[in-house]
Amino acid sequence: MASAAPEAEQEQVVNPWEVSAGKGGIDYDKLVDQFGCQRLDAAIIDRIGRLTGRAPHRFLRRGLFFAHRDLNEILDLYEKGEKFYLYTGRGPSSEALHLGHLVPFMFTKYLQDAFKVPLVIQLTDDEKFLWKNLTVEESKRLARENAKDIIACGFDIERTFIFSDFNFVGGAFYENMVKVARCVTYNKVVGIFGFTPEDHIGKSSFPPVQAVPSFPSSFPHLFPGNDQLRCLIPCAIDQDPYFRMTRDVAPRIGYQKPSLIESRFFPALQGENTKMSASDPNSAIYVTDTNKEIKTKVNKYAFSGGQDSVELHRKLGANLEVDVSIKWLNFFLEDDDELENIKKEYKEGKLLTGEVKQILIKVLSEMVERHKRARAQVTEEMVDAFMARRPLPNMFG
Repeated sequence: MASAAPEAEQEQVVNPWEVSAGKGGIDYDKLVDQFGCQRLDAAIIDRIGRLTGRAPHRFLRRGLFFAHRDLNEILDLYEKGEKFYLYTGRGPSSEALHLGHLVPFMFTKYLQDAFKVPLVIQLTDDEKFLWKNLTVEESKRLARENAKDIIACGFDIERTFIFSDFNFVGGAFYENMVKVARCVTYNKVVGIFGFTPEDHIGKSSFPPVQAVPSFPSSFPHLFPGNDQLRCLIPCAIDQDPYFRMTRDVAPRIGYQKPSLIESRFFPALQGENTKMSASDPNSAIYVTDTNKEIKTKVNKYAFSGGQDSVELHRKLGANLEVDVSIKWLNFFLEDDDELENIKKEYKEGKLLTGEVKQILIKVLSEMVERHKRARAQVTEEMVDAFMARRPLPNMFG
């Protein structure tokens, strides 16, 4: 029933291009201290529910989005009747998204619906050309394919602008890039991102590209004359270095600092000490997987916190801290009471690992099927419409 997880004796590494856990998984308390962000507490989560008039998303209720920068400032402004906009993104390096890729978009859709605010989504096809062995043409093609999966999450076309860097960078956007670039020394960018003398110069020139969607003046067709509009960025915490840099530079070039709301990492099927990898399709569930593939992957690879025998499991129960099926249900099972009941019975040994995996397989299969149906409705014309440089007619409606 249980399977052995490799325990590497190593320090955790968390940056925009590499995430590797130390022994015992990612230490999020250490990350919060290291990065200098704040913990999301119950008071902020309750406040979001009160201001939006809807229950906080399960990612908030369960601490999956767990850290922030200046979120209270955004909520203060919103409470006074002022608006803000959302900014998130995707580095298009694979044909299809896996479920971990969907997490920030699922949460961003909730924020857009709850606060009724506009959203810009950056597809960093240039970044993937610089970091991966991809051609410009392939990077652009993957950006467009990934856009279809993003649109399938249900974003409001009247409040959403999706852009690829290769197609959009120029004009006011580029002006902001060079303003940021002039404020960041090479020593500073090495300190933040760990670039080495062997890295090509394209890498050190990229951070301003990801920084400037935080500034409304980068989008004159969306926010004309509204250069002080605040920005909220939902992202995984590995993206924090970009926005530490951005927040440092913003006041020096006359803009507001962006606020952030940051998530934990979505674990690989093999457990938190391993990384989801496109080179290992068995480490993740993809939105293109069949029901049979989902069933096989979960049954065969989802790391178990159960005991070695049924008898021992009935006696000792499961270790929920390492069980991947429980961790994934934490992300995707909507009903809090049902989740707590599963956890309780599994911990007490009343539920076996196989039974918990069956519950997860059902949840994932239904979710992936919903996504496939939605994506099948996304036409090339819809992608063009989301990516068109146009005013958003119902931006704050």
